[in-house]
Amino acid sequence: MSEELSTIQFSSNVDARGSACPGPLLEAKKGIGKVMVGEVLEIFSNDSGTRNDIPAWSGKVGHEYLGYLEADGYDKHYIRRKK
Repeated sequence: MSEELSTIQFSSNVDARGSACPGPLLEAKKGIGKVMVGEVLEIFSNDSGTRNDIPAWSGKVGHEYLGYLEADGYDKHYIRRKK
């Protein structure tokens, strides 16, 4: 991972806390369209499946999954739009 996630600059964020699978993934799909190529989307989720779903989806569609940070009861996931 080339960037420190705690200091990453993101362009937009999606709050999918309280949403069960596949909700966070669907929110990420909508949210990625709101950022420009090269920019970063931040996704909040407290669904444990998101830790697998978001990286898998990102790779499948050609975006770069940067990782996640644990917050107070939820995770912050970061994706860089690549296309």
